Amino acid sequence: MKCKICGEAASMAFISKVMNKYDVKYFKCRTCGFLFTEEPFWLNEAYKTPINIYDTGIMTRNIYFSKIVSAFIYFCLDKDAKFLDYAGGYGIFTRLMRDIGFDYYWYDDFTENLIARGFEMRTEHGMYELLTAFEVLEHFTNPKVEIEKMLSKSKNIIFSTIILPEAIPKTNWWYYGFEHGQHISFYSECTLKTIATYFEMNFYIFNNLFLMTKKKFNYLKLRLLFNNTARYGLYYLVKSRMKSLTEVDNRIIRQS
Repeated sequence: MKCKICGEAASMAFISKVMNKYDVKYFKCRTCGFLFTEEPFWLNEAYKTPINIYDTGIMTRNIYFSKIVSAFIYFCLDKDAKFLDYAGGYGIFTRLMRDIGFDYYWYDDFTENLIARGFEMRTEHGMYELLTAFEVLEHFTNPKVEIEKMLSKSKNIIFSTIILPEAIPKTNWWYYGFEHGQHISFYSECTLKTIATYFEMNFYIFNNLFLMTKKKFNYLKLRLLFNNTARYGLYYLVKSRMKSLTEVDNRIIRQS
């Protein structure tokens, strides 16, 4: 078995029961540490409900990330540009960001946009200033192909995932998601750096939040924005300076 990231040899790591019915093989790359399943034949069944019932952190996660991303955009990017939430689920993050005042849009092939209707990705937008993808990479069957699609939309990507420890976690590790079967790719730090190198991107790590970009940033500045946003009140400063799009969006929807 060849690694889907670096092309080097991968060996079987373990077999586990997925969705309480399928015995699935998991392989780990000996070079970059990427852990992935055999060809995921069960995905149509796993995605009958795109947002699985076990994702109780969906609201907390979106609110938390909206604070960090708001500060990053305001202090590091063009705050008046357009932004995209990739695989944006029900549209929670897009709506939060528009309510703060950022011209954010939604895209998802598998989930209905319930919260940010009317603000879907459009081809006429061209490239976006920033693409966000939270809890998305672990769902990719072919990560390099999907990340290339993401880079065709923006050269600045913020994403989240849980880093795979160097030693493979025991099969009771919660992030495997055996019960819902949607998590099929798991990344070590080396895996993510290998991906960034392949696409000739700069790469910054902040716990379980990552920035892949063509730009070069001051690491200490990013560390402040990513790690201490709520503590230092940067989010609230940004929110006080931005003009919410909530009422503007209401008028747009009424006129459409």
